[in-house]
Amino acid sequence: MLRVATFNVNGIRAASRRGFDQWLAGRGCDVVGLQEMRCPEAELPMGAFSDYVLTYFAGALAGRNGVAVLTRVPPAAVRYGFGNRTFDPEGRYVEVDLELGPDRPGLTVGSLYLPKGGAPLEGPAELARYRRKMRFLASFRGYLTRARRLAANSGREFLVMGDFNIAHTKLDLTNWRTSQRAAGFLPEERSWFDSILSPRTLVDVVRRQHPDAAGPNSWWMWREPAFAADTGWRIDYQLATAGLARTAVGAGTDREASYAERISDHAPVVVDYDV
Repeated sequence: MLRVATFNVNGIRAASRRGFDQWLAGRGCDVVGLQEMRCPEAELPMGAFSDYVLTYFAGALAGRNGVAVLTRVPPAAVRYGFGNRTFDPEGRYVEVDLELGPDRPGLTVGSLYLPKGGAPLEGPAELARYRRKMRFLASFRGYLTRARRLAANSGREFLVMGDFNIAHTKLDLTNWRTSQRAAGFLPEERSWFDSILSPRTLVDVVRRQHPDAAGPNSWWMWREPAFAADTGWRIDYQLATAGLARTAVGAGTDREASYAERISDHAPVVVDYDV
């Protein structure tokens, strides 16, 4: 069994104080993707990562972004960024190749923090954020194709996971009727998501496990009523090549039992793969 999680920690130092260390130590994951670490490498709370091997890309923006992959074994290779000179310095994508053992296929894993973007009808600043996100999406779509094919040519499955900042369908956010002009649920963003998914390219593993269910949500505002009522968005995903997706035997979110126990404004998305 291979247990994989993705978790936007919204600041690793704050998350560590809120219980991230205990969650990680007790969850038994083999691979963990982390986003929004928001921490210079020299100031990482190294005790938070237990005995995992940490691959970290902080980026050049102080106190923002930062992505990581935690693994049980050292990666065979590491790639920082996805070949875009505008976005790579921001620390939004890191990728590792893993050799999981003689009886397991190789695996390429990417951890992604996609820009939030903006609502283009709400003023110049929001329009600029929207346009920037769309440029990111266009560039990253091309990269996903190349990365997936490279993994296949090397005999590896491919998995990209993280905070995509897009709710793909009406099942992926609670108040979809009032959010149709909101960043993260715009038609163009959802169409982009359509374009990267198919049985021959990438599969939304959690949705495959829960085809008709609302959610499971992975992000809620930092307000107790919203969390208590489960009024949120599903914007954190594990997208896998078909061969890996078919092996998934369980998938969902580790939503905390109470508002007081929250580690982040996101919840970990955890999938068990029978490989």
